[in-house]
Amino acid sequence: MSEFRVDKITNRDGSAGIQIAGITTFSGTSGMQLPVGPTEYRGGRGRGVFMGGVTPSVVNTMDYIEIATTGNAVDFGDLGALKRQSGGMASSTRGLSTGGGPSPALTNRIDYVTISSQGGASDFGDLTVAKAYMANANSSTRGLIMGAWSPKTAAIEYVTFATTGNASDFGGILTQARQVEGTVSSPTRGLAGGGETMVAFMPSPYSTRVIDYVTIASRGVNAQDFGELTEPSWAIQAGSNSTRGIWAGGNPTRRSGAVMDYVTIATLGNAIDFGDQSVGRGYGGSAFSQTRGTFGGGTTPTVQDVIDYVTVATTGNALDFGNLTVARSGNAGCSDSNGGLG
Repeated sequence: MSEFRVDKITNRDGSAGIQIAGITTFSGTSGMQLPVGPTEYRGGRGRGVFMGGVTPSVVNTMDYIEIATTGNAVDFGDLGALKRQSGGMASSTRGLSTGGGPSPALTNRIDYVTISSQGGASDFGDLTVAKAYMANANSSTRGLIMGAWSPKTAAIEYVTFATTGNASDFGGILTQARQVEGTVSSPTRGLAGGGETMVAFMPSPYSTRVIDYVTIASRGVNAQDFGELTEPSWAIQAGSNSTRGIWAGGNPTRRSGAVMDYVTIATLGNAIDFGDQSVGRGYGGSAFSQTRGTFGGGTTPTVQDVIDYVTVATTGNALDFGNLTVARSGNAGCSDSNGGLG
């Protein structure tokens, strides 16, 4: 039997395509399903959101950017609570802010937004314990909350993006109890790099250069050693596409200013120098697409409104992107096109 292929279907005079009404799916060996549902739930739009922070007053401000462009951030709406040092992560449709301050009072609240829309955040559920200074990784379906200050912990929790509800224990732990490590994700792996270990607010060696990794889908398995950052560091901004993860900046008193490191997520090994940020800073947020990474806000220790960007597949210094609507540090970032989404 010979192959029969249809490349084009038109009306009788060839001037236009046919109209199909009342059908939402096609079936076959190479079938197609047409998109259904509201546009805001289809995802994959390349938008980054920066959530909360401290100006020095704690704020519930959220901004957004279109990662493929440059320009100043635009107001997105408000978080459901004043938050600083919360965690940020996202699926292709939902962005989550997990835990946070104000310090010393901590919250277990998880907020979520629909990234392609604008407006206030909604309640998602609760963490297993109130905490801040955590780092988050994600696949397309699951988000991890790794480490934190509650006090410092090695615990890992997880949520399922498509539902709402409380976080659950992941079953495995990090190799070190620590806070403020930066995380990067591929669709299968979450990597946690750097952080402040068991003794608070002390110089190295209490800052760590350790990078751990977990398989996001595998509950009950402890994190394993991946390699090391180029320097011990905490308060790091980090993000990734699906193959390469980048850590940037850190507490300015403990890291060489604006240094950025990178790793290839699918391998094991130590980080390599990527280049420098435009402004060396810690406690900022990040939002990545498959081609570009952005870093927004932070402190030098003066709070910053700077957003800069890198092209993930290259190496080199960051370039100016624009500015946040409000200068602040301790803000969380997420995007609907991050490396964990593939």
